[in-house]
Order: sequence, then C-alpha cells, then structure tokens
Amino acid sequence: MLAAAATSANAATPLDALTVGEFADTEVPDGWVRVHVKSASLNHHDLWSLRGVGLPAERLPMILGCDAAGVTDEGEEVIVHAVIGDPAAGGGDETLDPRRSLLSELYPGTLAEQVAIPARNTVPKPSSWTFDDAACLPTAWLTAYRMLTSRGHLISGETVLVQGAGGGVSSAAIALAKSMGARVWVTSRDESKRAAALEFGADAAFEPGSRLPDRVDLVIESVGEATWAHSLKSLRPGGRIVVCGSTSGPNPPSDLARVFFLQLSVIGSTMGTREELRDLVAHMDAASLRPTIAARFGLSDAREAFALLNSGATVGKITLSVA
Repeated sequence: MLAAAATSANAATPLDALTVGEFADTEVPDGWVRVHVKSASLNHHDLWSLRGVGLPAERLPMILGCDAAGVTDEGEEVIVHAVIGDPAAGGGDETLDPRRSLLSELYPGTLAEQVAIPARNTVPKPSSWTFDDAACLPTAWLTAYRMLTSRGHLISGETVLVQGAGGGVSSAAIALAKSMGARVWVTSRDESKRAAALEFGADAAFEPGSRLPDRVDLVIESVGEATWAHSLKSLRPGGRIVVCGSTSGPNPPSDLARVFFLQLSVIGSTMGTREELRDLVAHMDAASLRPTIAARFGLSDAREAFALLNSGATVGKITLSVA
C-alpha cells in the first residue's frame, strides 16, 4: 500500500528522513479494526518523528500520522482516535495510562491507504462532515478542546490568551474559545498570522510580549520558553495556564514567586479521550464550526505537504487525500 513513513532520522533536515512509497499492508490484531483512509492530516508530531524525537532507530521504518477519517471493512464512516491506551489504567482516562502511546509511535500511523486501530478507537463520522474536515480533529482540535474544557475549565465571558497564533492547536483554540463565549486574544511574531487570527474570530492580536489591555483568565500555551514569562505576567490572580507543548524550549524560568503569590494554576494537557473527541464533534456541529484547512494534497504528494508544514508558512491544517 502507498504510505508516507520515517525510514531514518535527521534532526537538521527532517524531510531527508521521509519516504513516500509502497509498504506492506497493515496487519490487524485481534480486537482491532482496519480503516481504509479517505483523508489524513499532518501535525508537527510527524516532523518531530522525522527528526528522531520519540522514534528510535529500532522502530524504523514507521508509517507517520496521527489523524485520519475513513471507512471500516464493514462500511462505517469513522474518525480515528489516535491515543492507544487503556482507560482503566488511567482511572477512566486513556491519556493518563502510563503506557499509552499515539499512532506512529509504537504502531503504524495514518498516512497510508489503511490503518489498524483498536475497535474502541473509532468515532462515528457524521454524514454532514467531509472526510477532510473530520481528519483534522483527532490531534490539534482535540488537544485544544481538552485544554479549554476538562483541563482549563473555560467559562463563557472569560478572556483567553492564545500564544503563538498560526499553529494547528492555536488556530483551533481561537475558534473553539470563541464558540464557547470567550473573549480571545492572540500573539504572533508574524503580522500575516495575526491578521489571520482575527479572521478566525480573535478579538485582538498582539506582538509577543506586548502589554495587554487587561489580565486574562486563561492562557493556552504551546510555545514554551519564548512566551512563558509573558504568559505568567498576563494572568490575573487565580488565573490558569494550560500547557500542551514547548516548541521553543521546555525549560523557561519558573518564576515560582509569581505562581504562589498570585495563586496561579499551571496545568499540563495532552491530546484527549475518545469521549472528548465525540463531544468535540457534537460541539462543532452545534456551533456550525469546521476546521480551517490551509492546503490539500494527495497522499502521493506527501513530501510537498511536509515541506509546506516545515516552512511554518501556513495557518490551519494540511490534509492528504487518499484515492
């Protein structure tokens, strides 16, 4: 079958580690199902894998991809939930299973004509959704949804600061927070991305580190060292910061005095549960909300899609259709 895979690791030039070609058909273990992929989408997780982060040489080659929507052997249209874990081991939350992984880490991913997943990892795709739109949800949009809801406990009327507008999680967080009744502010170094954030529904966009008109209730943080100090300084007393990544570095000064004196909450968040993915689809349906897709490619053109993702020039998701 045609697939896009990491066949080596290259920290400096990750696309040199990418192979787009024919690979063996996916094996389907007992209790798992085969999904014939109709559309998949890219994430920065895929680029990190090509750089060798979290994907050691002994697991190569590894088919990349966490996100997809497709059709099972039985003809059911589904969205793929990418978290492979046992809810019971995580107290009812598979993202808290100490042994949990994502597709493309231990098991072949979604950038292929077929993907095998545990039967419980299928979520019905509403007929009103296109496969492209549905394929954008399982990583970036689900991560943003969990950050805002079960982790961030966003309340309508609150003010949210989204650091680093333009990425998949950030773009999703802007649209979702607005649909939940929040006032949304964003930051970006790129003027065009600040303008795009306003088109997504943000109420105001600022350069990184700018003094904000007011302190905020909640910060959505995925950048790390470059924005951490600004995130803490932007919170009101008792405010919350939810962290899902650290693309600019994982070890900023902690500023513990500010954290304890202002009683700030620093909350980690990773992906989301199958139930949260179902809730996300229902919420977006009720709000008439769909993902922003920056570019569409065919699976055979995955190298060009990865080059675009690596450039950092896009706002929104990049999808790969499978004929």
